[in-house]
Amino acid sequence: MKKKIAVLPGDGIGREIAKGAVAVLKAVGERFGHEFEIEFADIGGAAIDQHHTPLPDETTEACKRSDAVLLGAVGGPKWDHLPSHIRPERGLLAIRKELQLFANLRPIITFESLVESSPLKREIIEDVDVMIVRELTGGLYFGKPSERRGEHNEVVIDTLHYTREEIERIVEKSFELAMVRNKKLTSVDKANVLESSRMWREIVQEKAKNYPEVQVEHMYVDAAAMKLIHQPKDFDVMVTENLFGDILSDEASMITGSLGLLPSASLRADGFGLFEPVHGSAPDIAGQDKANPMAMILSAAMMLKYSFNMHKEAEAIEQAINEVLNAGYRTPDIQNTGTHVVGTTKMIDLVVHRVREDSAISSIMAVYM
Repeated sequence: MKKKIAVLPGDGIGREIAKGAVAVLKAVGERFGHEFEIEFADIGGAAIDQHHTPLPDETTEACKRSDAVLLGAVGGPKWDHLPSHIRPERGLLAIRKELQLFANLRPIITFESLVESSPLKREIIEDVDVMIVRELTGGLYFGKPSERRGEHNEVVIDTLHYTREEIERIVEKSFELAMVRNKKLTSVDKANVLESSRMWREIVQEKAKNYPEVQVEHMYVDAAAMKLIHQPKDFDVMVTENLFGDILSDEASMITGSLGLLPSASLRADGFGLFEPVHGSAPDIAGQDKANPMAMILSAAMMLKYSFNMHKEAEAIEQAINEVLNAGYRTPDIQNTGTHVVGTTKMIDLVVHRVREDSAISSIMAVYM
């Protein structure tokens, strides 16, 4: 099978980890007989430096003629002085909107070999498997007006805007996911304060009638934030609006022990998607061979699964990562006593070799001992 992928490395560690994802995909292609055609394009700060805009038209067109998009990370202090409408993050928001990527899927899964890396107790996080579904193209991040007013800019306005259709489609997606998982859906809102949340809750209740097998619960976002850390195994699928989903999914990184382990998928109705790690560009370690490439590689696995329907190929990547971690290899962000710390490049190499060679992980460990 031949697929065309647009790769947007972005800024900071984005270039290092994107290189790793491409290497792993090449190994998958060799093993399973697929051809992945890669087209690179700029986004974020890199695009500002080269094209004076965080999202050049060339990048948008490259994404539209591809079957899926892989993105590294955007942003950094180099561009913090710029006006908000042309900062690197605007490129990310714009490409999501342009490609109509309304559903953001963020799986929170614990690796047994990394349980000790989490600041939370083993009994709390062991065997956690949660899917956070975040609405991605509405809410405060896109509402207008968003501006400062007054003679001295002493008033600031942000607008939380949703249409019924925007809420319905993300809620429908979350029910579909719940049906193929454990048939439990938690809808997170702030219906005691926000009118948008009251509409959100009404729509969830309406859609629930079409999915009688799914157990539905409603939870205020503050309560959900506490329970996600205290009792994460009580959740299966969580669905929420843009801002709440952004915060909760980052909070959930404490369950895995590192943002460097969290992938994500941003999908539209036809299955086309943009896949990216949850973490940022980490400019403080960029170019130092310290970045954890696992979230980027797992994002590539999500691409294979959700956009290309290549489930066994995705499982091969996930298994390779699990075996490398079980063998004690760690990047600096997840190291602990008794582990073998390696850099970004070596970690990528270990995963690539494991994907390519359908043999025991022990056969490749000698390379870095």
